[in-house]
Parts: sequence; C-alpha cells; structure tokens
Amino acid sequence: VQLQASGGGLVQAGGSLRLSCAASGRSVSNYAVGWFRQAPGKEREFVAAISRSGGSTHYADSVKGRFTISRDNAKNRVYLRMNSLEAEDTAAYYCAAKRFILSDERTPTTADGYVDWGQGTQVTVSS
Repeated sequence: VQLQASGGGLVQAGGSLRLSCAASGRSVSNYAVGWFRQAPGKEREFVAAISRSGGSTHYADSVKGRFTISRDNAKNRVYLRMNSLEAEDTAAYYCAAKRFILSDERTPTTADGYVDWGQGTQVTVSS
C-alpha cells in the first residue's frame, strides 16, 4: 500500500493539528497503521497505532491524552488529531502500515513492525 502523510505545519504551543495518512493501491482496511515521528538528531519514535478495524489503539506515554488516532476505512485514510501541542512535539511525522489477517487486531509499536511507509510531514510547534 502506498501512503501519503499531510497536514503538518507551524502552530503555537497549546494549539492543534490534524494529520492525515492517505492510502492508495490497496484498501487500508486490511492494515494496522501507526504514526511515528523523528526530530533532528533523534531516533524515530512511536507515537500511536490503530488496528485494522479501529477497535484497538495504542499511544506513547508522551502523547497519551493529547493525541487521538482514528481511521475512516471508507475514505482509505487514517488520522492523528494532536491537541495541546508542545515544543517537544516538533518533528517530522510519518505514517506506516502493516497488513494483518482478518480478526488480527495487533497494533505494532516499533518501526520494524511495519512494512509500508509514507513520506514525512513536518510539524513545528513554537513556544
């Protein structure tokens, strides 16, 4: 599946953004999708993941309660709603997908748990 992330931008601390991951080539309904981020000079880190049905989600402790991952399989998209943004959230954000069989509701939390990756979308939070 091909993925394209969008929705990044410059926002003040305390503000909100919604990132979108658009899938093409295959139905995203067959895939778990995760969001990762990478700040300059740092390793890529897990942010959030959602199972193929949307019934299971997982968040990094650093974003829990502020970020919400969701999916609209009819639109072939996965979203990341980011509220109460902090300067530490500044990074390039990437979406990734891993195909699972029906009824497998896993939500991988490591980069090697995913196969397909989109390009990043930059989020910059000014303090």
